[in-house]
Amino acid sequence: MSYIGRFAPTPSGPLHLGSLIAALASFLDARHAQGRWLVRIEDIDPPRCPLGTTDTILHQLNAFGLVWDGPVRYQSERHVAYQAALERLIEQGLAYPCSCSRKEWRGYAIYPGWCRNGPLHPERPLAWRLRSDLGLRPVEWDDRRLGHQRFDPAALGDVVLKRKDDLWAYQLAVVVDDADQGVSDVVRGADLLDNTPWQRQLQNALQYPVPRYLHLPLVLGDNGQKLSKQNLAPALPTDEAGIRHTLHHALQRLGQQPPADMAHAHVVDQLEAAINAWHPEYLRHITTDTP
Repeated sequence: MSYIGRFAPTPSGPLHLGSLIAALASFLDARHAQGRWLVRIEDIDPPRCPLGTTDTILHQLNAFGLVWDGPVRYQSERHVAYQAALERLIEQGLAYPCSCSRKEWRGYAIYPGWCRNGPLHPERPLAWRLRSDLGLRPVEWDDRRLGHQRFDPAALGDVVLKRKDDLWAYQLAVVVDDADQGVSDVVRGADLLDNTPWQRQLQNALQYPVPRYLHLPLVLGDNGQKLSKQNLAPALPTDEAGIRHTLHHALQRLGQQPPADMAHAHVVDQLEAAINAWHPEYLRHITTDTP
């Protein structure tokens, strides 16, 4: 199977060091395997996606030399495909309409499944949830960094597939697009590790191929919190010297041990050396996975 990787940011703000490291790891993994690397914009939640942010992200990727293959895909244009997948799940009895609000079940660790046999309040706007108790379980896979993983999706709850406001949720959209684009390898942060069981259930129900997974250590800031837009992580530098230094630092954070004399090299030269020297096994020596 030929290698196809992808980077799929949500355009809720500019890229920061944590998102650069995720993009860089997936890029290096794809290029080292002489595979293709795709960029997909996960813009299915318009209120979270300020105008112009997508252009900023694409400009940042270019500035760091992370050049993608083929056209950029936008999830906001994929409604028909997601709806078709949801209908297949409904036909199998694996998706159901839910009228419950988060406030109503906030005393529970996971959603209790109150609407599994029909919405308690059918007059309300309805979300669609996955029947995690009926699909593939337990879910097991071999993560390329973390080794053998085993989860019972029912212990994680019935995840939302389509929201009450008619917007698509991440879990269904990412599975449909990964399959449609032929993604063979998913390289992403360890904060998404426990999303994989739901996604494996969906892949199984929809008869999609299963990609390989590599979950990266989380990147923490000086305050010990995960670097994220929610935690106000600073945007990447835009000056040439800052870009070169940050790329070198990102390679170090990935455990790749770039030569010190490459710290001020052009990004093209840094990336060429990093592709040739890519060792994903070095990631196993990085232990920071949770804040």
